[in-house]
Amino acid sequence: EDEEEELEELLGPSPLAVGPGAQRVLVVHPAVKWGPKKSPLTTAELQMAEAIALVETLENWTVLDKTIIPTKNPDKKFVFGKGNFQLLTEKIKKLPHVTAVFLNVERISSLTKKELEDAWGVKVFDRYTVVLHIFRCNARTKEAKLQIALAEIPLLRSNLKNEASQLDQQRGGSRYIMGSGETFLETQTRVLKEKELKIRNALEKLRRKRSLLRSQRRKREFPIVSVMGYTNCGKTTLIKALTGEAGLQPRDQLFATLDITAHAGYLPSHMAVIYVDTIGFLTDLPHNLVESFSATLEEVVYSDLIVHVRDITHPETVLQKATVLSVLKNLNLPSRLLDSVVEVHNKVDLIERYKPTEENALAISALHGHGLEELKEEIEKKILTATGKKILTLDINLEGPQLSWLYKEATVQEVEVLPEDGTARVKVIISNSAFGKYKNLFPHSKIFMP
Repeated sequence: EDEEEELEELLGPSPLAVGPGAQRVLVVHPAVKWGPKKSPLTTAELQMAEAIALVETLENWTVLDKTIIPTKNPDKKFVFGKGNFQLLTEKIKKLPHVTAVFLNVERISSLTKKELEDAWGVKVFDRYTVVLHIFRCNARTKEAKLQIALAEIPLLRSNLKNEASQLDQQRGGSRYIMGSGETFLETQTRVLKEKELKIRNALEKLRRKRSLLRSQRRKREFPIVSVMGYTNCGKTTLIKALTGEAGLQPRDQLFATLDITAHAGYLPSHMAVIYVDTIGFLTDLPHNLVESFSATLEEVVYSDLIVHVRDITHPETVLQKATVLSVLKNLNLPSRLLDSVVEVHNKVDLIERYKPTEENALAISALHGHGLEELKEEIEKKILTATGKKILTLDINLEGPQLSWLYKEATVQEVEVLPEDGTARVKVIISNSAFGKYKNLFPHSKIFMP
């Protein structure tokens, strides 16, 4: 009960929550025209389109207007040069219905945010705030909510420093709280540190619980396939198509899946596998956000295979692939996992006569079921390699202990009884080590390789 109470306290209303109200937004994209900050794989127009999609993901948020403004360095205090900043301020003043500006940069400091809000008279959001708000709206489980609370800590810390310096100015240097010898900043920093520690401990408990579930799954020997991709590429639709799970409701929006969810499906040989749906990726997804969700992504490390889904119709599909691969590399995955990734080109029904240009990529339409049989065969082939299993057909004597031994040590797929001679033909999925034992125990059994 105490633990539950503490959890409720940690998951209480966030001081950073944007609130449920409607927002009428001006989306501003600072376009870097040259230099190291310019991305070679995208354009300002496509980055603007993604920023608009982020805003439209949120209920009651509408984009009233959008503008692309050039800048040399989006990291400087006011993001733009003096002249462009002046023009933007005038534009905002002429839009009386706008309640917020979404600056499409990774993150602005709390000081810059305050000064921009004072200059423009409306709320100012960066990508970190907007993505965090989307996460907050979509989080269902305690784990996802805790990870969001953890991702908020750096923002709270930055706000705190800003608050403390303002208090110092107002008090004229009297910095101590009622003579306690501890400054306002020190007290609040300590409280934040304690909160962060509690969140990390609560996440660790959930992680241990999940690792227990994982080891139970391992005992039952279900291979695990992690389905990954850029946000809104069709992962959930694909898992629904592969498993036939009617309860899965894919949503056409960014970050519809925040929690790891597991779904059972069958491969052509009737082998059962578990498909794991993971959080989607986003270009320039703030580092702290990725880090706080690393507990969710940790599940991927324990999978037997990764399926990388791409929305091949998206104009930035190459950049999206680069984003996903860079996150995968940072997860410290074993090289066998990275080397065996199955790449899937999804939504090919929207392109006439599509042929993948990349070797080994599979063209599918998760929505219409096109190419799914080939995909299942490829998954099965790679799973058998990854898990060191074989699919065999064995002739056994029904009077002996072979059948009960196979039920215990392998996965029996089919049993065809031949009553006239008291034998059966058994199709099994068996590990290399179990197969070695079988041959030693039953050296006269006939074995048919596929």
